[in-house]
Amino acid sequence: MTAVMVSGPEGSAPEESVPAPAEAHNAFAGQGAVLLDIGGDVGALVVAMPPEMTGLEVEIRPAGWVAQEGVHVHHPHVAVVVRPTPEGPVPSLVYPAVTGGEYELVVIGDESERRPVVVEGGVVATTAWI
Repeated sequence: MTAVMVSGPEGSAPEESVPAPAEAHNAFAGQGAVLLDIGGDVGALVVAMPPEMTGLEVEIRPAGWVAQEGVHVHHPHVAVVVRPTPEGPVPSLVYPAVTGGEYELVVIGDESERRPVVVEGGVVATTAWI
């Protein structure tokens, strides 16, 4: 596996404080680099998000997945967090290790919109929700 760091300019932490999600599972989310564990059939996904979605949790599900009554399935989810980039702070989602395939992104609690994404093993896929 190859580790890739997603960070601010020259690998630095942001100079100014960035807001954390409303219900922080990780109080330090968005304040530095993210370690991506990719290689073989495992890739990563980085999604630029609209600022108004900061703090929302977004699941990644297999494409076409349909809930079955009475069956609970856990899908990986991450919060929209403002992260440092060379161009300045950007709200984003980072899924650090995803098996290659076709997926949908869904805001938890809002099934009205599913965003299709494709992840390839050994690659950091990037896209924008906007």
